[in-house]
Amino acid sequence: MLRWAVAFLVIALIAAFFGFSGIATTAAEIAKFLFFIFIVLFILVLIFGKPRPPK
Repeated sequence: MLRWAVAFLVIALIAAFFGFSGIATTAAEIAKFLFFIFIVLFILVLIFGKPRPPK
């Protein structure tokens, strides 16, 4: 999911560079949304993840 967020961020930066403000804004919002979902899921896995038994 983090890869998708970075991909949309790159798309937003390229679109902004070429002057496509509508596409850049939309891609940036999608990237921000995916990043926050990634952060929430990462924290949930850290809290509720099962520890592995030692070998």
